[in-house]
Amino acid sequence: MTEHTQHNGDTPDLVVVGAGLFGLTVAQQAAERAGARVHIIDVRDHIGGNAYSYMDEETGAEIHKYGAHLFHTSNRRVWDYVNRFTSFTGYVHRVYATHDGEVYPLPINLGTINQFFHAHYTPAEARQLIEQQAGELAGTDPANLNDKGIQLIGRPLYEAFIKNYTGKQWQTDPAELPASIIKRLPVRFTYDNRYFKDTWEGLPADGYTAWMERMIADPRITVSLGVDFFDESQPYNKKALRAAGVPIVYTGPIDRYFDYALGDLKWRTVDFKEVRYDEGDHFGCPVMNFSDADVPYTRAIEFKNFNPERRERQNPNRTVVWEEYSRFAGRDDEPYYPINTDADKALYARYAELAAAEHGVVFGGRLGTYQYYDMHQVIDTALKAYDDQVMPLLAHVA
Repeated sequence: MTEHTQHNGDTPDLVVVGAGLFGLTVAQQAAERAGARVHIIDVRDHIGGNAYSYMDEETGAEIHKYGAHLFHTSNRRVWDYVNRFTSFTGYVHRVYATHDGEVYPLPINLGTINQFFHAHYTPAEARQLIEQQAGELAGTDPANLNDKGIQLIGRPLYEAFIKNYTGKQWQTDPAELPASIIKRLPVRFTYDNRYFKDTWEGLPADGYTAWMERMIADPRITVSLGVDFFDESQPYNKKALRAAGVPIVYTGPIDRYFDYALGDLKWRTVDFKEVRYDEGDHFGCPVMNFSDADVPYTRAIEFKNFNPERRERQNPNRTVVWEEYSRFAGRDDEPYYPINTDADKALYARYAELAAAEHGVVFGGRLGTYQYYDMHQVIDTALKAYDDQVMPLLAHVA
């Protein structure tokens, strides 16, 4: 990424805090539709937020630095928008899980069921079996995740594929987690093991970073990296921008914006352990879940397998795998998934009231709205936020 810098003394028409997909989309729209001069700052040393990727020279794999990112959407506006900046491969995401020394397809489907029970059930027979296996929990509405999982898919499948995986993911006994975390567990009574059901799916043909760079290729958009919005020694800081009345789009943590005045919103984070193998392909798939308690990580990502179309450019003798470990996040950790307990939701609602009163500032993205979003949802909310909130702030731009 070549850093753009603000090369004149003029104050920008809009400052965007955070170079993730929300910020980049708003910046692109502001430059294109309003002719605005936009300056983006980000505390990281790259654009793209958590969707950022880079090439691993040894293996030829495109590494998704913050974990697997897979683009999929059924939203026509979003699909048309992203195709302005990148074409997509024909990649279709499929996940597999290792349980008790055997590999099964996920989400749970007729293939998983018949393999697990060494049977040849028809869809109707499999449906009846799972209803029976819910036992005394059938027809109930349990409050905890453990019982909800059994009620939804029956005890044997739940204990094989969900219970221990979820326990590792949350570092909490599923019997102590709220049922709302899973809401529903998809079971397909066909052999369809495509992970997503969306109309469009794929990976950016030239990689995520090339896509993001094209979004902000407009010369009216400038970028400063390694810049902390709360560092008053640099010009694009909160205090100075608020005093100058410059419109701001803020995509950082909402509680951080208000200096944690009401308390900390809670998140989960992910740690990655890299393992390299002297072979061209270790798992034979991009994502392998590990459902058993005796494996400490939740899943492993083999990045080369996201891009089979690049096989000729990849090293046939080396591959790189990242093992994924989940834990609670502290202030200095990368926030990934909002915990979203009732207490967290209530706390966020109070922060949202403060945000609504912060005139001239638009809060967006995962961190700014305390939401877990897929990429297409971030872009959709950014396009809407530009129309509804940002465009009126730029009415003065000539």
